[in-house]
Amino acid sequence: MTSNALDGAQTRDWAGRFTASVYATEAELTALDQQAGDGDFGANLAAGVRAAGLLLDRAADSAGPEECLGAMATAFLDEVGGTSGPLFGLLFQALSRAAGAETGLTTDALATGAAQGLEAIRRVGDASPGDKTLVDALAPAAAALRAAQDAPPTAALAKAAEGAWRGVRETASQAARMGRASYLGERATGVPDPGAVGVALFFASAAGTVRSLEPYLAGE
Repeated sequence: MTSNALDGAQTRDWAGRFTASVYATEAELTALDQQAGDGDFGANLAAGVRAAGLLLDRAADSAGPEECLGAMATAFLDEVGGTSGPLFGLLFQALSRAAGAETGLTTDALATGAAQGLEAIRRVGDASPGDKTLVDALAPAAAALRAAQDAPPTAALAKAAEGAWRGVRETASQAARMGRASYLGERATGVPDPGAVGVALFFASAAGTVRSLEPYLAGE
Protein backbone atom coordinates (compact mmCIF):
# COMPACT_ATOMS: atom_id res chain seq x y z
CA MET A 1 0.00 0.00 0.00
CA THR A 2 1.31 3.44 -0.86
CA SER A 3 1.72 6.32 1.57
CA ASN A 4 -1.56 7.67 0.19
CA ALA A 5 -3.59 5.04 2.04
CA LEU A 6 -3.33 3.05 5.25
CA ASP A 7 -3.51 -0.69 4.71
CA GLY A 8 -4.97 -3.27 7.07
CA ALA A 9 -1.75 -3.79 9.03
CA GLN A 10 -1.31 -0.07 9.56
CA THR A 11 -4.93 0.29 10.67
CA ARG A 12 -4.52 -2.61 13.10
CA ASP A 13 -1.38 -0.98 14.48
CA TRP A 14 -3.32 2.26 14.97
CA ALA A 15 -5.96 0.34 16.91
CA GLY A 16 -3.22 -1.23 19.02
CA ARG A 17 -1.71 2.15 19.84
CA PHE A 18 -5.16 3.46 20.76
CA THR A 19 -5.51 0.53 23.15
CA ALA A 20 -2.12 1.29 24.67
CA SER A 21 -3.04 4.99 25.00
CA VAL A 22 -6.28 4.16 26.80
CA TYR A 23 -4.54 1.81 29.21
CA ALA A 24 -1.76 4.35 29.88
CA THR A 25 -4.20 7.17 30.62
CA GLU A 26 -7.09 5.23 32.18
CA ALA A 27 -6.44 6.63 35.66
CA GLU A 28 -6.40 10.19 34.31
CA LEU A 29 -9.59 9.59 32.36
CA THR A 30 -11.24 8.22 35.47
CA ALA A 31 -10.14 11.23 37.51
CA LEU A 32 -11.56 13.62 34.90
CA ASP A 33 -14.86 11.77 34.82
CA GLN A 34 -15.09 11.72 38.60
CA GLN A 35 -15.13 15.52 38.41
CA ALA A 36 -17.50 15.85 35.45
CA GLY A 37 -19.48 12.62 35.16
CA ASP A 38 -20.16 9.20 36.62
CA GLY A 39 -16.51 8.29 37.03
CA ASP A 40 -16.76 5.25 34.77
CA PHE A 41 -15.48 6.63 31.47
CA GLY A 42 -11.94 5.32 31.83
CA ALA A 43 -13.16 1.82 32.67
CA ASN A 44 -15.70 1.86 29.83
CA LEU A 45 -13.15 2.99 27.25
CA ALA A 46 -10.70 0.35 28.49
CA ALA A 47 -13.42 -2.30 28.21
CA GLY A 48 -14.06 -1.21 24.64
CA VAL A 49 -10.48 -1.42 23.46
CA ARG A 50 -10.05 -4.73 25.29
CA ALA A 51 -13.07 -6.20 23.48
CA ALA A 52 -11.88 -4.75 20.18
CA GLY A 53 -8.46 -6.29 20.68
CA LEU A 54 -10.00 -9.75 21.13
CA LEU A 55 -11.94 -9.38 17.89
CA LEU A 56 -8.89 -8.09 16.04
CA ASP A 57 -6.84 -11.03 17.34
CA ARG A 58 -9.36 -13.36 15.70
CA ALA A 59 -9.35 -11.47 12.41
CA ALA A 60 -7.25 -12.75 9.55
CA ASP A 61 -3.81 -11.24 9.07
CA SER A 62 -5.04 -10.09 5.67
CA ALA A 63 -7.96 -8.11 7.15
CA GLY A 64 -8.21 -4.67 5.61
CA PRO A 65 -9.07 -1.31 7.20
CA GLU A 66 -12.79 -1.94 6.77
CA GLU A 67 -12.62 -5.17 8.79
CA CYS A 68 -10.32 -3.71 11.47
CA LEU A 69 -12.48 -0.65 12.05
CA GLY A 70 -15.59 -2.82 11.83
CA ALA A 71 -14.25 -4.99 14.67
CA MET A 72 -13.77 -1.87 16.77
CA ALA A 73 -17.30 -0.74 15.97
CA THR A 74 -18.77 -4.12 16.95
CA ALA A 75 -16.87 -4.15 20.23
CA PHE A 76 -17.98 -0.68 21.28
CA LEU A 77 -21.57 -1.05 20.10
CA ASP A 78 -22.11 -4.47 21.63
CA GLU A 79 -19.81 -4.71 24.64
CA VAL A 80 -19.49 -1.27 26.24
CA GLY A 81 -22.03 0.15 28.63
CA GLY A 82 -22.82 3.75 29.37
CA THR A 83 -23.33 6.49 26.84
CA SER A 84 -19.83 6.60 25.43
CA GLY A 85 -19.58 3.06 24.04
CA PRO A 86 -22.31 3.33 21.41
CA LEU A 87 -21.16 6.81 20.38
CA PHE A 88 -17.59 5.67 19.78
CA GLY A 89 -19.03 2.63 18.03
CA LEU A 90 -20.89 4.89 15.62
CA LEU A 91 -17.64 6.72 14.77
CA PHE A 92 -15.76 3.47 14.10
CA GLN A 93 -18.70 2.13 12.10
CA ALA A 94 -18.75 5.21 9.87
CA LEU A 95 -14.98 5.01 9.33
CA SER A 96 -15.28 1.32 8.48
CA ARG A 97 -17.97 1.98 5.90
CA ALA A 98 -15.95 4.80 4.35
CA ALA A 99 -12.90 2.56 4.17
CA GLY A 100 -14.93 -0.07 2.36
CA ALA A 101 -15.53 2.31 -0.52
CA GLU A 102 -11.82 2.96 -1.05
CA THR A 103 -8.66 1.03 -1.85
CA GLY A 104 -7.16 1.34 1.57
CA LEU A 105 -7.89 4.03 4.12
CA THR A 106 -7.26 7.25 2.22
CA THR A 107 -7.46 10.77 3.60
CA ASP A 108 -10.71 11.22 1.70
CA ALA A 109 -12.14 8.09 3.33
CA LEU A 110 -11.03 9.30 6.75
CA ALA A 111 -12.67 12.67 6.16
CA THR A 112 -15.87 11.06 4.92
CA GLY A 113 -16.00 8.59 7.81
CA ALA A 114 -15.32 11.23 10.44
CA ALA A 115 -17.98 13.53 9.00
CA GLN A 116 -20.55 10.74 8.83
CA GLY A 117 -19.65 9.57 12.31
CA LEU A 118 -20.08 13.10 13.61
CA GLU A 119 -23.47 13.34 11.92
CA ALA A 120 -24.61 10.03 13.41
CA ILE A 121 -23.41 10.94 16.90
CA ARG A 122 -25.12 14.31 16.77
CA ARG A 123 -28.33 12.69 15.57
CA VAL A 124 -28.34 10.02 18.28
CA GLY A 125 -26.96 12.12 21.12
CA ASP A 126 -28.65 15.39 20.16
CA ALA A 127 -25.42 17.25 20.95
CA SER A 128 -23.94 20.28 19.20
CA PRO A 129 -20.52 21.93 19.36
CA GLY A 130 -20.30 23.91 22.58
CA ASP A 131 -22.37 21.43 24.62
CA LYS A 132 -19.20 20.03 26.26
CA THR A 133 -19.31 16.55 24.76
CA LEU A 134 -17.12 14.44 22.51
CA VAL A 135 -18.62 16.38 19.59
CA ASP A 136 -16.37 19.29 20.61
CA ALA A 137 -13.31 17.21 19.72
CA LEU A 138 -14.76 15.28 16.79
CA ALA A 139 -16.09 18.32 14.91
CA PRO A 140 -12.68 20.06 14.59
CA ALA A 141 -11.00 16.74 13.84
CA ALA A 142 -13.44 16.08 10.99
CA ALA A 143 -12.95 19.62 9.69
CA ALA A 144 -9.17 19.20 9.77
CA LEU A 145 -9.39 15.96 7.80
CA ARG A 146 -11.58 17.58 5.18
CA ALA A 147 -9.18 20.53 4.88
CA ALA A 148 -6.21 18.16 4.46
CA GLN A 149 -7.62 16.09 1.60
CA ASP A 150 -4.48 16.56 -0.50
CA ALA A 151 -2.20 15.35 2.31
CA PRO A 152 -1.28 11.71 2.99
CA PRO A 153 -3.35 10.11 5.75
CA THR A 154 -0.61 10.26 8.39
CA ALA A 155 -0.25 14.03 7.96
CA ALA A 156 -4.02 14.51 7.84
CA LEU A 157 -4.50 12.49 11.03
CA ALA A 158 -1.86 14.62 12.77
CA LYS A 159 -3.91 17.71 11.87
CA ALA A 160 -7.06 15.96 13.09
CA ALA A 161 -5.38 15.22 16.42
CA GLU A 162 -4.31 18.85 16.78
CA GLY A 163 -7.87 20.00 16.13
CA ALA A 164 -9.29 17.45 18.56
CA TRP A 165 -6.94 18.49 21.37
CA ARG A 166 -7.84 22.15 20.83
CA GLY A 167 -11.48 21.16 21.13
CA VAL A 168 -10.72 19.24 24.31
CA ARG A 169 -9.07 22.25 25.92
CA GLU A 170 -11.99 24.47 24.94
CA THR A 171 -14.42 22.17 26.75
CA ALA A 172 -12.75 23.10 30.04
CA SER A 173 -14.29 26.57 29.87
CA GLN A 174 -17.67 25.42 28.60
CA ALA A 175 -20.82 24.89 30.62
CA ALA A 176 -22.09 21.37 30.07
CA ARG A 177 -25.53 21.18 28.48
CA MET A 178 -25.66 17.40 28.03
CA GLY A 179 -25.17 14.34 30.24
CA ARG A 180 -24.41 14.10 33.94
CA ALA A 181 -21.98 17.05 33.81
CA SER A 182 -24.94 19.31 33.05
CA TYR A 183 -26.28 18.60 36.56
CA LEU A 184 -23.02 19.54 38.25
CA GLY A 185 -23.08 23.21 37.26
CA GLU A 186 -19.94 25.12 38.18
CA ARG A 187 -18.36 22.01 39.69
CA ALA A 188 -17.65 20.79 36.15
CA THR A 189 -16.19 24.12 35.03
CA GLY A 190 -12.48 23.94 34.36
CA VAL A 191 -12.63 20.19 33.67
CA PRO A 192 -12.16 18.99 30.07
CA ASP A 193 -14.85 16.65 28.81
CA PRO A 194 -13.65 13.03 29.14
CA GLY A 195 -15.46 11.90 25.98
CA ALA A 196 -13.73 14.61 23.98
CA VAL A 197 -10.42 13.42 25.43
CA GLY A 198 -11.20 9.89 24.24
CA VAL A 199 -11.76 11.12 20.69
CA ALA A 200 -8.49 13.05 20.75
CA LEU A 201 -6.70 9.96 22.05
CA PHE A 202 -7.98 7.98 19.09
CA PHE A 203 -6.70 10.42 16.48
CA ALA A 204 -3.43 11.09 18.32
CA SER A 205 -2.75 7.35 18.53
CA ALA A 206 -2.41 7.22 14.75
CA ALA A 207 1.08 8.67 15.27
CA GLY A 208 2.04 7.04 18.56
CA THR A 209 0.95 5.98 22.03
CA VAL A 210 -0.16 8.76 24.36
CA ARG A 211 1.43 8.11 27.74
CA SER A 212 -0.01 11.06 29.69
CA LEU A 213 -2.81 13.55 29.13
CA GLU A 214 -1.17 16.41 30.99
CA PRO A 215 0.92 17.83 28.10
CA TYR A 216 -2.09 17.84 25.77
CA LEU A 217 -4.51 19.32 28.28
CA ALA A 218 -2.00 22.05 29.02
CA GLY A 219 -1.66 22.84 25.32
CA GLU A 220 2.01 21.96 24.98
